[in-house]
Amino acid sequence: MVLQQLGGSISRALQQMSNATIIDEKVLNECLNEITRALLQSDVQFKLVRDMQTNIKKIVNLDDLAAGHNKRRIIQQAVFNELCKILDPGKPSFTLKKGKTSVVMFVGLQGSGKTTTCTKYAFHHQKKGWKPALVCADTFRAGAFDQLKQNATKAKIPFYGSYMESDPMKIAVEGVERFKKENCDLIIVDTSGRHKQETALFEEMRQVSEATKPDLVIFVMDSSIGQAAFDQAQAFKQSVAVGAVIITKMDGHAKGGGALSAVAATKSPIIFIGTGEHMDEFEVFDVKPFVSRLLGMGDLSGFMDKIQEVVPMDQQPELLQKLSEGTFTLRIMYEQFQNILKMGPIGQVFSMLPGFSSELMPKGREKDGQAKIKQLDSSNPKIMNESRMMRIARGSGRLVKEVMEMMEEYKRLAKIWSKMKGLKIPKKGDMSALSRNMNAQHMSKVLPPQMLKQIGGMGGLQSLMKQMGSTKDMMGMFGGGDN
Repeated sequence: MVLQQLGGSISRALQQMSNATIIDEKVLNECLNEITRALLQSDVQFKLVRDMQTNIKKIVNLDDLAAGHNKRRIIQQAVFNELCKILDPGKPSFTLKKGKTSVVMFVGLQGSGKTTTCTKYAFHHQKKGWKPALVCADTFRAGAFDQLKQNATKAKIPFYGSYMESDPMKIAVEGVERFKKENCDLIIVDTSGRHKQETALFEEMRQVSEATKPDLVIFVMDSSIGQAAFDQAQAFKQSVAVGAVIITKMDGHAKGGGALSAVAATKSPIIFIGTGEHMDEFEVFDVKPFVSRLLGMGDLSGFMDKIQEVVPMDQQPELLQKLSEGTFTLRIMYEQFQNILKMGPIGQVFSMLPGFSSELMPKGREKDGQAKIKQLDSSNPKIMNESRMMRIARGSGRLVKEVMEMMEEYKRLAKIWSKMKGLKIPKKGDMSALSRNMNAQHMSKVLPPQMLKQIGGMGGLQSLMKQMGSTKDMMGMFGGGDN
């Protein structure tokens, strides 16, 4: 994935800066030049990159910094903030409410992946408790209804369309009315696309919009156009009341960074990015967590939310209790590996952990990683010795070496788990509240040593948490919070 390459390049530049014995003007310039090069290669507009570099140099005035200041942390924080500024439109998107019917209309050019994105959007909300439905008002493209029907059936989402009716407004109105009667609280209307920005396309969009009165219009855009995304997003905004943007195909184009920054410049909130063809290759776009993961700093709050999605509510208190006791068994490891497989693409999940870059799981290698986890799951010994390892290897069709690797992984995870002993458990066993109860001591044990060093050790971590007010706010700085 190209964004992994961008994140990897920026992370390496920061790492080289952190490894320098003395942080001087030369080291800072080398770091900023590497970051600049990486952003320009991702097609981010030159002016945005130049302004970012200028702002960082103003913030990090090495001559003015008194002795004792953690220059590494100040530079890292400045880079983080400036990247957030480039990608933040400064405007929130419409918020859906469960139980209250919302009509969402999708618009975009042909070939942008709009119809597939409609189903991904519906599937994402279905997993979170909404009752979505899809309406195919695309009567222009042959096969549009077949594609939506196939996708919706696979995702078990109700759909409406017609092979006979050619009036998109009539189909849209009938579909919306039908699903309102069926108490669907998220009705998604897919509209026609065109090969270019034709007047007829915008006129049809306006008519469908007036007929269905959507609560939100989402513009779907192909990331391969890079900086040209600015003009395209502006043109659609002037034609219909675009309230949010979804950028697709972020897995295969070098201009992804350019598309993200260009859309943000139009003040249009980006709410999701498509990172592949599969239903789960669809990520919520939230600026701080996105930049945090891009830099290999993780998104612990997002990770806990993911766990909450896949771990049944009745099992969460028990799991948290074991965490607070520092109890980690092979059975727990087996169950958590199973949960990881449910959380989505491995690279996406690992990028939420501090110290892990999604670059460590290159595109195309994720299936190997998932297969490896399934192999580890196939054996679940209680007592382990050499003869037992050999029996497990024979019984599971694996090599003895692989069983030994599983045990090494278990020991490593058990060591990390044991460091969480004494963690205060939230009332009602709420997984998402766990991050709020972590103190600096627990955080220092969980964070990788290299990252802790970049923050400034235990003292820097405590100071940071004190400045931010709480652990959740501190995580917010690295991507987990709302502030």
